[in-house]
Amino acid sequence: MNQNGLARGMVVLIAAALVVAAIAIGWIILKGDSSLLREVSFEENIITPNADGETDATGISYEISRNADVSIYFENQTGDRFYFRQEQSRGVGEYQLLFSGVVEGYELPGEEVEGEIVARLLPDGEYNWTISAIDADGLQESISGPLTVADADSELPEMRNFSLDKHWFSPNQDGIDDRVQIQFFLPKEVSSYRVFVITSEGAELPVAELERDVAPGSPGRHYFDYEAGVDNKATPPPDGVYPVVAIAEDAEGQKIRVEDELTIEYGGVPRGEIISPVVGDTVQFSSTAVALCDSVTFTLTVQNYGSTPLRTTGPAPGTVYDSDWNYNTLGWHTESGAWRAAIGYENELSNYPYRFSLGNSDDLEKIGDHYYLMPGERSVITGTIRIVGPFGERNPQPVWAGLIHEDVEISQFNNRVDPHQILVDIADESNTLDCEDRDVPLRIRE
Repeated sequence: MNQNGLARGMVVLIAAALVVAAIAIGWIILKGDSSLLREVSFEENIITPNADGETDATGISYEISRNADVSIYFENQTGDRFYFRQEQSRGVGEYQLLFSGVVEGYELPGEEVEGEIVARLLPDGEYNWTISAIDADGLQESISGPLTVADADSELPEMRNFSLDKHWFSPNQDGIDDRVQIQFFLPKEVSSYRVFVITSEGAELPVAELERDVAPGSPGRHYFDYEAGVDNKATPPPDGVYPVVAIAEDAEGQKIRVEDELTIEYGGVPRGEIISPVVGDTVQFSSTAVALCDSVTFTLTVQNYGSTPLRTTGPAPGTVYDSDWNYNTLGWHTESGAWRAAIGYENELSNYPYRFSLGNSDDLEKIGDHYYLMPGERSVITGTIRIVGPFGERNPQPVWAGLIHEDVEISQFNNRVDPHQILVDIADESNTLDCEDRDVPLRIRE
């Protein structure tokens, strides 16, 4: 081959190589290269995560060309690995995120921390960061670089002495074990915290903090009050065992989780009523006119139409009051959460002075040291009032029944039920005789 032919051949080869190179460059420009992990960068190689607003975090960016599981982790000089992201699925595209030094929770050797460390700052030191991606075919690519952590706030947002004042309670407004108090001590200020109960369906029921001299989020002891929503007429969770959880997070993003258990039994919104019959009076009085020193007797029926027991207290049905007595006279003082049937009248000196238990021992069930009218049960209640003077200023006087949930409420439909006019037949002053004295049937305490 002469020199001209050789020259022409070289020109053809060079032209072909240029064409191939141009096609390759064009393909790369249009389609990108075949690498899985691209454009990886850490904006800073030194961070000081102490929430002072200066170099607290560094930006991270990367791109993946195919669907992949991505991990971001850090290794110290002894080879310990700390994960920021671990095998999280990511689709094709570019990603930017902020790293503030917080990784998945870990414990230091010999360290004792109450609860679970969910997230924690890296200790001060030198680290090697790695971003790793694995695609569906198992192909893995990783890129690494250095990072220094300095001046990190190493104190954790612990919730020390996390405790419940009881592990069994009955949220039903009976005045006995209706509430649970939860408390813990914060050694440092936190940016957020919450306490909640987890239901069997996984829902979180928040528990409110009680106002105390320690401000929310400040170091000190914090108290929380749980009554399962019954105070607001909400139905509590069904009887059972439930986790009680508290989570606290500080300004750096460190997070602690603590947990205990709580058993609910006899929970529910209490519901009782005085039953109105199809015919006849709801409250039956033995007479509408009573001579001085004689007695009037009433009869009514009470039903527990709710899902939780109704606690009650005496005096027992059948008790005879003098009209100038009241339940305190007999020693049966108000008991928060107890239910009692009662008789009241206009101009009474004390509200519903004549009160009675919701049944005799045969009608009730004893739970612990207290008696209850159980769900679905009803009882007939009678009581007697010996008239030793007029009922208040009026004669005849309207007299009615009520169903009292003491220190809680007298619902509208259980208040002033079925009024009757009762006339006290009193002779003129010169012929009026004093009623015979009788002993007060004082309460006998066990």
